[in-house]
Amino acid sequence: MSPEANPAPRSLAESLRMRDDASLAALLRSRPDLITPVPTDLTQLATRAGTRASVLRALERLDRFTLQTAEALAVAPDPASHGTLLGLMAGDAGDAAVAAALPRAVAVLREQALVWGDDDRLRLVRTAQEVLAPSAQHPSPTGLGPSVQEATSGMSPGRIQEIVACAGLPSTHDSVSAVTALTALFADRRKMAKLLAQAPEASREVLSRLVWGPPYGQVTPEPAAHLRWLLDRGLLLPTAPGTVVLPREVALHLREGRAHRAPEPRPPAVEPAATHGAQVVDATAAGQAYTALATVEELLKDWDEGGPAVLRAGGLSVRDLKRTAVALDVSEPVAAFWIELAYAAGLLASDGEADERYAATPAHDEWLEQPPAERWARLAQTWLTATRTPGLIGGRDAKDRTLSALGPGLDRSAAPEVRHRVLALLAGLPAGAAPAAEAILARLRWERPLRGPRPDGEEDLRSRLARWTLAEAELLGITGRGALSAHGRAMLGAATAEQAAAGAESSGPGDKLPVHHRPAAPAEPLTAAEQVVATGAAARLLAPLLPEPLDHVLLQADLTAVAPGPLRRPLADTLGVLADVESKGGATVYRFTPASVRRALDAGRTAADLHAFLTAHSRTPVPQPLAYLIDDVARRHGHLRVGAASAYVRCDDDALLNEILADKRSAALRLRRLAPTVLATQADPAALLEGLRAMGYAPAAESAEGDVLIARAHAHRTPQRTAPEPVPDGPPPPDATLLSAAIRAIRAGDLAATAPRKTTGAAPARGDLPRTGSAETLATVQAAVLTGEALWIGYVNAEGSASQRVIAPIRVEGGFVTAYDHTADEVRTYPLHRITGVAELEE
Repeated sequence: MSPEANPAPRSLAESLRMRDDASLAALLRSRPDLITPVPTDLTQLATRAGTRASVLRALERLDRFTLQTAEALAVAPDPASHGTLLGLMAGDAGDAAVAAALPRAVAVLREQALVWGDDDRLRLVRTAQEVLAPSAQHPSPTGLGPSVQEATSGMSPGRIQEIVACAGLPSTHDSVSAVTALTALFADRRKMAKLLAQAPEASREVLSRLVWGPPYGQVTPEPAAHLRWLLDRGLLLPTAPGTVVLPREVALHLREGRAHRAPEPRPPAVEPAATHGAQVVDATAAGQAYTALATVEELLKDWDEGGPAVLRAGGLSVRDLKRTAVALDVSEPVAAFWIELAYAAGLLASDGEADERYAATPAHDEWLEQPPAERWARLAQTWLTATRTPGLIGGRDAKDRTLSALGPGLDRSAAPEVRHRVLALLAGLPAGAAPAAEAILARLRWERPLRGPRPDGEEDLRSRLARWTLAEAELLGITGRGALSAHGRAMLGAATAEQAAAGAESSGPGDKLPVHHRPAAPAEPLTAAEQVVATGAAARLLAPLLPEPLDHVLLQADLTAVAPGPLRRPLADTLGVLADVESKGGATVYRFTPASVRRALDAGRTAADLHAFLTAHSRTPVPQPLAYLIDDVARRHGHLRVGAASAYVRCDDDALLNEILADKRSAALRLRRLAPTVLATQADPAALLEGLRAMGYAPAAESAEGDVLIARAHAHRTPQRTAPEPVPDGPPPPDATLLSAAIRAIRAGDLAATAPRKTTGAAPARGDLPRTGSAETLATVQAAVLTGEALWIGYVNAEGSASQRVIAPIRVEGGFVTAYDHTADEVRTYPLHRITGVAELEE
């Protein structure tokens, strides 16, 4: 196609108009904020793409080299050719790596509508130019200052002529030509080298200190001779009283044409720091996955009858977090991680009562019934997509309030993306390879470089998220010894080492690549449907690695029982009531005490039940001391009966009641005898039960009818709760259906907005709605029905919103016109009284 047939675009809107649908789809996919709501036409799309908020969001998602390219364009002439841009990026000496990477960077900037124009006339959008161009208030990351033209804009013509004369240039008749001549001198490498060769050594030292930025310096009202030499020749230009700046053209000469001191065309490599066997990694990760399940189960069991109270401002108190950490035998940050994970998975929530407390949800009971591997997969999937960030707990929010576990202010929308990216980098390494954390952080900083300075010593959020991701993935069993496990790869939707190797063997001779060079994980997070498939695959890979639950324990003569592995749920639940956990680890040690046996009897078990239970589930004979302990506690259990008077104690053995009254420890209960076999007190029955048990007795509670009350453990549950939804990082990427519909609507709206109209005396200005009388509107529409021509109409809907459309009328009757609407790409009916006017289109 000739240049006349395809002229260079004159604006971003024209550049977008020249794109095909695939290119527009790529733009909307990379910048989803542009499609919310769908623009009416391409002009509105271009306007929205140039807004400050949208441009800043797009710039923050560029990698370091692409951002460096945009920064170089901001200090280049406008428009700039590709050769000029390459010179700024690679310098006078050139750089093969920069030259090879530059076309990709320009293509990304074009795709995201940050740059438009062909290679001979590259232009940054105006907002990006304003954001990235150097200024006194916002220095450029390049370290360059203003151009000669910008720095001399407020300078007197006489002073400009003095500088031109001192620089050895002929005088001119006006300031514009003088500034142009000075700029040409500074851009000429040979002439500048000759000029600087005459400079005193101290003057060259000043330039060397300013060359890489910041380009501003301070001078006294009477500058020294070496500074005066620079000022007289315009090598330093005043910007404010006492402040001078190094002009951009001078700095570029001293830098040998480079806009950046160190262009980074290639991302830092993520190399293995240690290598382990794949089976060792998988086994380690599986062991940690089992520990993760046990920890979450223990947490929810600890809160089974109602957990800590909810703070007035929401969240968990510091004291309750410490208590939970002690109960789980972990540090407070780790306890906070497990609490937040269970909350994000919907396994615990607040109960919503007046005295609001945290408790397990009904979903917890369903979760416990699932196989262990599926339970772990649910936790892992929740962690991968959650925006709540436990690492922030203990810090301060914007209002200097402490961030608490389960409290507000913990959502960070970047967390899922960072987690996915960190695991994807691990998946790109050979199986069993563990990189150093700093290598991961360096790669992430290249992929999403920071814009703007950070306080000294403060790490950016993405780096902290990456560190937390590495630690949490190890806790959860996604990684083992720092390397990604096979089930962790599956969770990302990546092929395992065995699958990749099989693929390599089945491929053609020209397609044989090492396993670790093949794509290991998708570049973007999975869709919901893909994640379900990946989660199922991860569960299947993990299941054979988890220990098989046992149905037995080993009873010992010291009143302990050893569980050599995980126990099946009914056995574990019953044993948890009958005995106290003494130690945990590879094997769990339970200890039988009078209090624990009494707890089992209070729950409705009989001594015979307990003997039968232990005999059935012990690989060793039931020790005699344990049998005696159960019989002794059972014999005394329920001999005393406690009911409500406020409270009373009754017993058929009046001697036992005499013994209680004579015991000094009963003084706090303030007991008094009502009858030979009954004692009464003002204390409530629960306090009376606890007091008598503390004295060594085994009383049983009874109902008003005199029946023994069985005190089974009551599991407190919240009402049905939904898990907290992740907070999205802006609008979600549009799917293919939405993209197709949006592009079709934008194209149709653009057709309506740009369709050529026939010129008439009353033709409206472009962008205004046509205005015609009702009689003229009706006549024009009826004529169009006969001729089959398309019309441009203005239309106001029932909500009062005005729009312009291109329609092909089909029929007119009853005050309505039925027409094919090119804007909506469908047949519609419009009331004639809502049409503001019509205009014929050019043929």
